[in-house]
This record gives sequence, C-alpha cells and structure tokens, in this order.
Amino acid sequence: MTTDVPALQASGRCWTFGDNIPTDRLVKTKYVVEPMSVIVQHVLEDLNPRFPLEVQPGDIVVAGKHFGQSSGRAIAVKALKATGIGCVVADTFARTFYRNAFEVGLPVLELPGVTGLVSDGDVLSVDVVAGTFRNETTGQERTVPPPDAFLLEMIRAGGLIPLAKARTDLFA
Repeated sequence: MTTDVPALQASGRCWTFGDNIPTDRLVKTKYVVEPMSVIVQHVLEDLNPRFPLEVQPGDIVVAGKHFGQSSGRAIAVKALKATGIGCVVADTFARTFYRNAFEVGLPVLELPGVTGLVSDGDVLSVDVVAGTFRNETTGQERTVPPPDAFLLEMIRAGGLIPLAKARTDLFA
C-alpha cells in the first residue's frame, strides 16, 4: 500500500453542532457497553434528537472548536462512523478524538471558521485529501492543508488495524 491515497470525498446534508462537544455527549456513558446497533440509535441525541433518527449515509457533521473533547473513548468515534456519515469537519478537534478518527477510519478535516459557513440542512461537499470544502447551498468554498499522508493512508485502509495488516513494513 502506498501513501498516494485516492480522494476521500463526501457529499451530503449538514448537521451542525457547537463548540466543546465532549465524547460523552456523542455517546452517553450508559450506552458504551451496548452493541453498536443500540449505541448508534443514540448518537448525539442530547444535542439533536433528530440526528440518530434522520442521519443518512454520506451526511456531514460540522462542529465548532475542540470537538470530541474530554474522555478518549474510541467508542464515540466508532459510533459516529457507524451512523454512515461521510466525514466530520470542525474548527478544531480534541487531539485524542482526531487520532481515534484516523485509527477507526473516519474521515475528518479541520477547517477554522467552518461553523460560520453552514446552516443545518445545507448540502456540503468535502474532499479530505485535497482539503477542500464547498457549501453547495450557498456556494461558499474553502481550502485548508489536508491531513498528513500517513493519516490519509490509515483512513483509506479502513483504520489502523487494517493498515497494520497490509503494511508489515511498519513493524520491521
């Protein structure tokens, strides 16, 4: 496997969330021991009860500063990915959440000021590899440096474990 990663693109409905969203708000503590089929029915429900009921494959979560802060529960990232969203775009991510996203294969892009570019329900297009963002509803576009090539390779592989299986040279 090479670090020349094909474009990771998402296009879908925008779901907006604010600043400082902790992982405990993505997945409540009482659900973390449940099967993923149960957990996914409650993702972000405290912040938007419609989200787990209406989210569609390819939809895009947009958040403010420090998304995924607090505990380093990878289950929060796994549950968000299990909803079928195409990616998460945020002003900034908590570093543990950011790392966990790549490790489980959830595309994420940091785009300062993104919350000022969107409204709930807008149609967005994001290319994580190119670092491009377009609000198809308003026509606003932004470009940022993409994530590191190794992180993109990890997402393309489906996460850290599949990458490690494919890239035995990582452990030589």
